Amino acid sequence: MSSAVASEATSLANKSDHSLCDKLESEDNQNGCSDAASVNCIVKRSVDDVEETDGDSKRLKMESKTNEFPYSKKKVALLLVYSGKGYNGMQRNKGFRTIESDLLEALVKAGVVRPDHIEDPGVKMAFQRAARTDKGVSAAGQVVSLKMFVDVKRVVEKINENLCPQIRVLGLKRTTKGFNSKNCCSSRTYLYITPTFAFAPVDETVRVDYRISENVLQRVQEILSKFKGSHNFHNFTSGKLAHDPSAMRYITDFTVGQPFERAGLEYVVLTVTGQSFMLHQIRKMVGLTSTICRGYASMSMIDRCWEVARMDVPKAPGLGLLLDKLHYSRYNKKFGSDGVHEPMVWDEYKEQIENFKESFIFSTIYETEQEEQSMMKWLGTLHFHHFEYNSQGNTEASPLLIAQRLVDQSSDTAPNNTNSHSRRASSEEPDSS
Repeated sequence: MSSAVASEATSLANKSDHSLCDKLESEDNQNGCSDAASVNCIVKRSVDDVEETDGDSKRLKMESKTNEFPYSKKKVALLLVYSGKGYNGMQRNKGFRTIESDLLEALVKAGVVRPDHIEDPGVKMAFQRAARTDKGVSAAGQVVSLKMFVDVKRVVEKINENLCPQIRVLGLKRTTKGFNSKNCCSSRTYLYITPTFAFAPVDETVRVDYRISENVLQRVQEILSKFKGSHNFHNFTSGKLAHDPSAMRYITDFTVGQPFERAGLEYVVLTVTGQSFMLHQIRKMVGLTSTICRGYASMSMIDRCWEVARMDVPKAPGLGLLLDKLHYSRYNKKFGSDGVHEPMVWDEYKEQIENFKESFIFSTIYETEQEEQSMMKWLGTLHFHHFEYNSQGNTEASPLLIAQRLVDQSSDTAPNNTNSHSRRASSEEPDSS
């Protein structure tokens, strides 16, 4: 009895399974699936379900990002001024305090860029600085380009609220999508502020109360003019060979201003404009100018610096160097008057720039020079340089340097060792001529 019931139940189950399979087969045939492709159709439906789920996940993720930053991202240029004191240059350098690292953090806190974008700003936000200033070097007209959220209210104020007083963003301009603050820059103007005793002739004592004469001022201008034009500046930087095409640079103007006094010291401002400058190039040009004025090298050394031979060019202190202005003449000619984009000119911020210079840059230079006497100490090291080399590697020194070495040699052979040491020590004093 029980076996018969079990047999009947098994039979009904088999019929039910066959009916279900027949139904599935019928549906597959209606969908254009053959017996061999029915499994593929089922798999395809499963994949479509997964893709739909992935699509929903991505859409939700994008909606989350949009809700967090509900603004449009546009390409802009920021006008930046800063005092370089206490900073290790402009470019971000892991483990060091730089202008760029502070700026990027301020942009995040102001809500104009995403926090994860500052890890790779060049790629994620097209961030680019127009010029890379060295340690301690200031700027009164730095420009950075980047993509940022432009619909944030009081955007410039919010950025400055998260910066220290010696770094300020003065203005913002919308640019073309392809604008690059470095590559679109036609030329750059730098200032170098120095005490006038840096150019004191050999027959005058270097002292803090030194006052430059008109003849010496004209001599300085004559030397500076030698740098104008296209030249191979491989001797005015480090890591460049004479045959490296990138060592060719074009200087359009190099002038010295009228002297002025601050806190008992007399200063002059050197102004140089060129397409671009290499590492230490301006400081070495100033250093060589001082070297020639002081009598340690002749004017012909400048011409020899353009040649292949490696020259020993002194590098002036970085304290007085300042990035003053960036010029975008080509960009302005092409886009500045198209009715859509603004010209890359910041004349409306001229008064703010001048006020910042006086309050944070010039005052820092004057105070630091008074405290540290960087130029005075540097002048005391000039006689350690060989200055000129010929192709065989021998030195060809100026008459002053030859005389000084003869004195040193005679001192070494003098019977009174005490006096010889005294004479050599006096020649190394910073205040000596």
